[in-house]
Amino acid sequence: MEGTVFTPALQEIEHVKSDQGEILSKPFLDACKHILPRLETMYSSNPSRFNYLYSLVQVEVETKTAKSSSSCTNGLLWLTRAMDFLVALFRNLIEHEDWPMSQACTDSYNKTLKKWHGWLASSSFTVVMKLAPDRKKFMNVIGGTGDINADIEKFCTTFSPLLQEIHKFLARFRLDDMKAS
Repeated sequence: MEGTVFTPALQEIEHVKSDQGEILSKPFLDACKHILPRLETMYSSNPSRFNYLYSLVQVEVETKTAKSSSSCTNGLLWLTRAMDFLVALFRNLIEHEDWPMSQACTDSYNKTLKKWHGWLASSSFTVVMKLAPDRKKFMNVIGGTGDINADIEKFCTTFSPLLQEIHKFLARFRLDDMKAS
């Protein structure tokens, strides 16, 4: 792999905002796809209508379908939360080099996803953490030939503001507090 697992995502992030400062759907989804794929179907159904990420949500707000568990809004919310988890995990990996992978994951989960999960999902996460890969092997796999710590830092620094902006947008419509059903 040329560079790290973040290299393609970092290249995509540079093109996420329009000249007017709005988050563009396709570049945002392309950046996420390198880390966690989602929401492509709705965008593909009408690329010109859904050029801006928030237009996916606005259509569902207008049709009162945004709070449905199968809505794109719910998909965007959970994608954003998943990316929050990954950013927190990657930060833990560079800030706490002495932590095993399970500790880095658990801390990230507690900071990001736990409050949105019920008992079953939280219990399942605890079980899954017993299967966490070895930290050194994981870092070697995602590191490729690049400077993994520098790329993680850059990814977290440039991606976090986008996630905060999405949370803020969803909160305006009271859509940022939906729990897992």
